[in-house]
Amino acid sequence: MAHKFKIRQIVRLTRTSYSDARLNSSDTYEVIRLMPADQTGEPSYRIKSEAGERAVRESEITAIE
Repeated sequence: MAHKFKIRQIVRLTRTSYSDARLNSSDTYEVIRLMPADQTGEPSYRIKSEAGERAVRESEITAIE
């Protein structure tokens, strides 16, 4: 499965997989690395904001238009 998002693209979290007070779903993130698909076959990404970096699945982010 090909990656939907590109490096340096600005995205927003659509949902969080766990509760973390440092992360706000309204924050914007920059895609900094395309990662291999996980065990389910879904592409993953490394994203970064002022709050820090994290790894996410493609279904957890959406592009900012």
